[in-house]
Amino acid sequence: MIQLVAGRTAQEYNTRKKRKGAFWEDRYHATAIEAGSHLQRCLTYIDLNMVRAGAVSHPEEWRHSGYHEIQGSRRRNTIIDLKALAEVLELGSMEALRTADQEWNAEALNDEGRRREEVWSQCLAVGSAEFVRQTQLGLGPLGRYRERLEGDGMSVLREVEESYEAVFGG
Repeated sequence: MIQLVAGRTAQEYNTRKKRKGAFWEDRYHATAIEAGSHLQRCLTYIDLNMVRAGAVSHPEEWRHSGYHEIQGSRRRNTIIDLKALAEVLELGSMEALRTADQEWNAEALNDEGRRREEVWSQCLAVGSAEFVRQTQLGLGPLGRYRERLEGDGMSVLREVEESYEAVFGG
């Protein structure tokens, strides 16, 4: 659905502005993320998008972020099922979710949360080794030539990057 919306938006914009090319940096890409700590890291990473872009110094300054929805300051046009999110993150209540989210963001702002991590935007799956293996198997033939890597407390499934030099010469 997201891919369809993004494609139609780009087509409409390009027609209106008499231009060609991608509307966003790249095509829509989905990443399967295992629940628990991997999902928590991804949520924090998303909350800090506008901090990394230099638009704000804290996610609370960006009123369109999920941070406001989790913290309960946005009541209209919400899209996050907070009860389900707290459950998937194995937190006892929505208040525990709010407190944990504040702590995760504060820690990331003081740590390396300001650097871009390609794992969240370029991998097909992120999680434990078993989760990534199962995701790869679930892709059937499409998962066959994907690369599984481990490090930094997680496993990832990604496209194999090959150079054309091997085929066409350097």
